[in-house]
Amino acid sequence: MSWMNRLATIVETEIVPVLEDKGPMTGARLVESTGIEVLHLWQACCRANGVRLETVGKQFLRLDRNVDGYARLSPSIRRQFLTYTFAGLESQAGEIQAKVEAFERETETISRYKRDVAEQSVAATLGIMPEKDAILENACFILAGDVVYDMSHTVSRPEKSTGEMVRGSDLDIIVVAEDGLDPEIIRSLDNYIHKRKHLLLVNDREEIDYLIKSVSRVKEQLKFDIFSSMVASKILNEGQFLYGNMDVFRKVKGLVEDYGIPGKLEKLQRQAVENRKLAEEQLLNIDVEKESSEYMNLFFTRAEEDEIY
Repeated sequence: MSWMNRLATIVETEIVPVLEDKGPMTGARLVESTGIEVLHLWQACCRANGVRLETVGKQFLRLDRNVDGYARLSPSIRRQFLTYTFAGLESQAGEIQAKVEAFERETETISRYKRDVAEQSVAATLGIMPEKDAILENACFILAGDVVYDMSHTVSRPEKSTGEMVRGSDLDIIVVAEDGLDPEIIRSLDNYIHKRKHLLLVNDREEIDYLIKSVSRVKEQLKFDIFSSMVASKILNEGQFLYGNMDVFRKVKGLVEDYGIPGKLEKLQRQAVENRKLAEEQLLNIDVEKESSEYMNLFFTRAEEDEIY
């Protein structure tokens, strides 16, 4: 039996009966319900005439050391199928749409919650610092990551440094300080944020990933000349104002424009979109048990989160 016939058999004997019995569900739930390996299941669902797939949310640029040219789309093919795609039968179109709309509302709610947690954490941190006024006058706090795309989730995952399980998307916070801010104040701020990070991890299973940098450091990174600078530039470009001095935030956004970062990222975005299209076309048309693909790393990515620099 050819691999395409095997996929057709899987659809007919294992996938369709589950969907008939339980109704539309996410890719992750379908994996749990059928026990089929995720790549085979994705292939089968995408190629099946009787299975309808609806995907929620946005695709956006990630920079990944493990991808040629660094540019790929996030979520990865696998993560998009597992978390953001609903599978159902053509006869269940109305149920699928209802689940999609409910999921969109839930994701927006989670993103608002994550944004509120980030803002409250910064406010609480500064509230007990004697140097609060100097920081508010000379620094801004920028929020980045999944939350700025309203794509936050609560799927449990291990925190990078400790391995402790946390509740989904982390809170990426970049602090940009004017060059003249006293280094001792910056060290104090780093210490206080680190303590808040620990409390939040222990008490709420929420992860803050943060970095403090000067305006001069921002200018250096906006040269976009090495991988870490490219990631930093991308985060500054997409970041949203969270707290602090709005004038410092405007200065950062002005520098991002002056260095031509949006255009450079748009070029990488187009590259990522093209690579994703080629990857999906190839991966849908190979017997993965016998053939390899140069695009396998766009299906099984090592990580879905950015490091911040």
